[in-house]
Amino acid sequence: MLSSNQNVIFFEQLARGDVAKVGGKNSSLGEMVQQLGGKGVSVPGGFATTSDAFRAYLAANDLNSFIRDQVERFDDGRLTLKQAGEAIREAIFAGDWPDDIRTDILTAYKELSERAGTENLSVAVRSSATAEDLPEASFAGQQETYLNVHGETALLESCRRCYASLFTDRAITYRRHHGFDHLEVALSIGVQQMVRADIGGSGVMFSIDTESGFDKAVLINAAWGLGENVVQGAVNPDEYEVYKPFLTNEKLKPIIEKTRGSKDIKMVYAREDGAMTRNVPTSKAERAAFVLDDDEIIELARMAVTIEDHYGQPMDMEWAKDGETGKLYIVQARPETVQSRANAGTLKNYTIDNKGKTLLTGLSVGGAVVAAPVCLIEHARDIDKFIDGAILVTSTTDPDWVPIMKRASAIVTDHGGRTSHAAIVSRELGLPAIVGTGDATHVLHDHQEVTVSCAEGDHGFVYEGFADYASEEISLTDVPETKTKIMLNMASPSAAFRWWRLPAEGVGLARMEFVVNNVIKVHPMALIHFDTLKDEDAKAEIAEITRGYDDKADFFVDELARGLSRIAAVAYPHRVIVRMSDFKTNEYAELLGGRDFEPKEENPMIGWRGASRYYADGYRPGFELECKAIKKLREEMGFDNVIVMIPFCRTLTEADKVLEVMEGAGLKRGENGLEIYVMCEIPANVILAEQFAERFDGFSIGSNDLTQLTLGVDRDSGELADVFDERDPAVLWMIRSIVERAHKVGAKVGFCGQAPSNSPSYAKLLVEAGIDTISVTPDSFLDVKGHVKEAEG
Repeated sequence: MLSSNQNVIFFEQLARGDVAKVGGKNSSLGEMVQQLGGKGVSVPGGFATTSDAFRAYLAANDLNSFIRDQVERFDDGRLTLKQAGEAIREAIFAGDWPDDIRTDILTAYKELSERAGTENLSVAVRSSATAEDLPEASFAGQQETYLNVHGETALLESCRRCYASLFTDRAITYRRHHGFDHLEVALSIGVQQMVRADIGGSGVMFSIDTESGFDKAVLINAAWGLGENVVQGAVNPDEYEVYKPFLTNEKLKPIIEKTRGSKDIKMVYAREDGAMTRNVPTSKAERAAFVLDDDEIIELARMAVTIEDHYGQPMDMEWAKDGETGKLYIVQARPETVQSRANAGTLKNYTIDNKGKTLLTGLSVGGAVVAAPVCLIEHARDIDKFIDGAILVTSTTDPDWVPIMKRASAIVTDHGGRTSHAAIVSRELGLPAIVGTGDATHVLHDHQEVTVSCAEGDHGFVYEGFADYASEEISLTDVPETKTKIMLNMASPSAAFRWWRLPAEGVGLARMEFVVNNVIKVHPMALIHFDTLKDEDAKAEIAEITRGYDDKADFFVDELARGLSRIAAVAYPHRVIVRMSDFKTNEYAELLGGRDFEPKEENPMIGWRGASRYYADGYRPGFELECKAIKKLREEMGFDNVIVMIPFCRTLTEADKVLEVMEGAGLKRGENGLEIYVMCEIPANVILAEQFAERFDGFSIGSNDLTQLTLGVDRDSGELADVFDERDPAVLWMIRSIVERAHKVGAKVGFCGQAPSNSPSYAKLLVEAGIDTISVTPDSFLDVKGHVKEAEG
């Protein structure tokens, strides 16, 4: 075996303290090989050239003075960035290898090949700068990587190219921006056995949610073929998210997000014309399938947690799946440098009004809103045409474009995922970006006035024209303690992570119908009776949405459970009260396939809704799917903090029928700790409070319907808006009565209506009435907290 020397060191002889010798990337690979191989983390073998070898290469070719001169000429304006960078790169690539360095690299390569039982092993050749991956700066992607390199000549050539890539335009700009001396940063090269991801898959993984900083989630992106397309944002990958705290339980599969990307191309090995890799179109089957199955997603997430625990900080990792063996490998790991350094004591909240037509949607990065003109640039050769302060629109935001990215106000791309290099750089620069829109370069045009919104959850939106928007800093320091528990109302799973830092005591209302309407989009009965649907257009659309499901009903269960799980994850271990579906018949009819199953009602607001649907022949099978989703959420995924709530339950007989259906579907009150609440929104719920309390564990007041039915006012009527008043003495009497009567029999009462969110002072009335919990919208949480504290004295 080649012993360590000043030029080459094998990974197993390296540790994370060796950054000065071999850079952050290679020292991290060595650390994982040494410390984590026995803990389920697999890393392909390899070796690293040292920083001493790089400096010796520069010295042997008399390049230091030349590099310094070129940089100074750029600094004082005698050369452009492009001219200086090209001159330095050409000089480095034209250099000769010192004999000892050349011999050591080729000897190590031969040994690595012998370990693999072959000759001229195919390897990845990766750059690793000695100043990269520091907490204050990420050099990720600043230098080059070459894949499927085989043979001595190709290896030495790739190593030269890696050395030269220390002086790409983007790397020079980045070091200048962060104050690094160009000649103080050295380059190590990692030579690592290739994983056959060309016939498998690969991607990027973070041990933290990249947008919100939610520290209990692992985010995984995946595409077919070699991983460069994911890193560079050239493909829209699959996206998976896993809840970390449950990974120690082998029985649970806490996958809280599973979105299939289009994955239009894949990078594979190439042998012709000297090319090492090439992109080819994916097949229809590949585009329709997930790259990873559930067991593989969980295995990767466990690796992420092991690596994060070992390093003691959130991590950014690249992984690959060998298509021959099916084995998963970690091929890179470095510290995450954006969310882990964010100010945890504040939240920035954006409000946006007067939005124009939605032009595009994609994955949101950055959590902000920007209104500015478009600057459309499709090719890197045209980046000089960029206008400062414009919204950069391009097909893929290549790392070569970093010098102009910081001049943009926002970025919109056709392709890419949340873990692409473009997304990482956008976060680091503090720019909102929308990636993976599909056709931004076709829909938008130069000088077009648009608003980019990344402040509405996981999905970003490009709106026509300049919308009105505002932002405010929300301080989370000195939040008062209150006896009355303040919980959150949540609907959108995609926006749930945004509020994870709020010190709320659970979720008092999670609206199931939001997930059905925005994620599933299909009427549950249309899935159950798919084969007999009359609407052929709807049938075709449902078939596309449910690709991969032999039983269409399973799609409903899986998507509903996953959608609700994101809300449950944010609140865990606090309670999350999920209201079962409360669509009106006209709303149900608008779901795909819904018109075949819904009657037309004159007044749907007080028609066939809530509990009355759950035991009726026309919807009972759909309600049973809802129950299966809750059972999966609690028992298979682990979120036993979820309890359920029955809306619009008119009579005691109705309550008994619903509970019987639920028990038949596997949700029995009291079993496995399951609690079942009932909405208090009908005067009958107050009048018969003691009897309802015998059947349910608690009440939650829905003030809109309770006001509507107490005063006999259509809550949607503009003509009667002045009469609709949640402070009316009759409504307040109802609230005080239900609290008093429920407490007498030991039942809890919460309030999840909109009144305290719209008017935080309303919370004082609820405290005076003796309410147990108040659930409000996240943006009003701190105001309501203050009013409750004041009311409690």
